[in-house]
Amino acid sequence: MTVNLLGLDANALAAFVAELGEKPFRSKQLLRWVHRAGESRFAEMTDLARSLREKLAKSAVVSVPPVISDSVSGDGTRKWLLDVGGGNAVETVFIPETNRGTLCVSSQAGCTLGCEFCATGKQGFNRNLTTAEIVGQLWLANRLLAAASAGERTGLSEGAAPGERTGLSERVASGERVVSNVVLMGMGEPLLNFDNVVPALRLMLDDNAYGLSRRRVTLSTSGIVPLIDRLREECPVALAVSLHAPNDALRDRLMPINRKYPLRDLLAACRRYLERAPRDGDAAGEDGWPSMPDKHGYRPGAPRDFVTFEYVLLSGVNDSEHHATELIALLEDVPSKINLIPFNPFPGADFQRSPPEAVRRFSEVLNSAGIVTTTRKTRGDDIDAACGQLAGQVQDRTRRIIRMEAA
Repeated sequence: MTVNLLGLDANALAAFVAELGEKPFRSKQLLRWVHRAGESRFAEMTDLARSLREKLAKSAVVSVPPVISDSVSGDGTRKWLLDVGGGNAVETVFIPETNRGTLCVSSQAGCTLGCEFCATGKQGFNRNLTTAEIVGQLWLANRLLAAASAGERTGLSEGAAPGERTGLSERVASGERVVSNVVLMGMGEPLLNFDNVVPALRLMLDDNAYGLSRRRVTLSTSGIVPLIDRLREECPVALAVSLHAPNDALRDRLMPINRKYPLRDLLAACRRYLERAPRDGDAAGEDGWPSMPDKHGYRPGAPRDFVTFEYVLLSGVNDSEHHATELIALLEDVPSKINLIPFNPFPGADFQRSPPEAVRRFSEVLNSAGIVTTTRKTRGDDIDAACGQLAGQVQDRTRRIIRMEAA
């Protein structure tokens, strides 16, 4: 049985290399080749001993989900539909901006939570993605974007091996990566795939792999309280919470998960998540982090001293000035930034986008109370790549659609 190296974080890769009878430093070399250089062909990993390359050729692969479609929006947003087997496909979106490029990554084929305003939630759920499938989205995006920036094609859609074009891995390895930020805001609830998501996060942060700052990796959750606490302990990254309502009654309606983890419990978890953030006067390294590393070599502490709360504005549902005032009171004790998101319609949606004037008034109320509030610019909606529109293809194992039709 072959092992997909994209699914192994530094510790797991070190254990795998040890099983092959190789010295520990080989795992770091391999980590750099696979992730930093984006190389999939062991024969091209020239500073590895030939004997190790031969062992790898027999026991390992570097494999990403095949690309079903590759769409580019008029605003430059790029969306890939990736085949994850069993009739399932997930979507990955790249959003280019002036000073950064953000990759929106999926963590599940479908979603179990059934939020009323989300296209993914309407599809049902099939399975969790593996660590290799999660990291593979970043690996693939780095290669395809580097190839596009050089005016080359990798041939992935035609069945050619990744990295076939001469010099492509060298350009990726030299830092020619357009992806500067990763957000786990694609299909699925990432915390419900915790055991696969955390190793993926560790690879994104690892200096021998992608070397992203914790401030540039954001996990968005609907509010799975025990797992927010666990994330804080094991691999804290920037935290975003899908809120969308200022009271339990409305959030119960929009987001069924609120019935299990109501706002009081969710906000308490958010406060706990920030308790370990570095404070003035803490002993810290050069980057401002507490200096004691954990067993994975990471220093503990949330990378930001606030939680981002995402709030989709639904016309006549949660977008009044009264709702904004409620939201201010709700977040009084939680250091917050609010990201207002215009609703992006999808087939079968029962909501309408709030008019611009309602969005403006809502934002003004929050900002006047001293809460930093931004309104997300809608990107990629012409290719159904905007927030809440990701749907992919899901063979629903929950029979949710059948239950809905019978209701």
